Amino acid sequence: MEKHKYVYYEDDGFFGFLQEFPDYRTQGRTLDELTGNLKDIYLDLNSNAVPHVYHIGELEFA
Repeated sequence: MEKHKYVYYEDDGFFGFLQEFPDYRTQGRTLDELTGNLKDIYLDLNSNAVPHVYHIGELEFA
């Protein structure tokens, strides 16, 4: 099972995004709905359903 961090806030509903994909935001009436929507976004972003997705990489220098 994979784990991914997300950022969210409550303001007359719940709003948030996956930490790895901050440009793709969603909302939900409840926290459960928000997390479900975030899972849907993750699947779309990783199945090439969304073109030109920005990814975060990490480089190591000696």
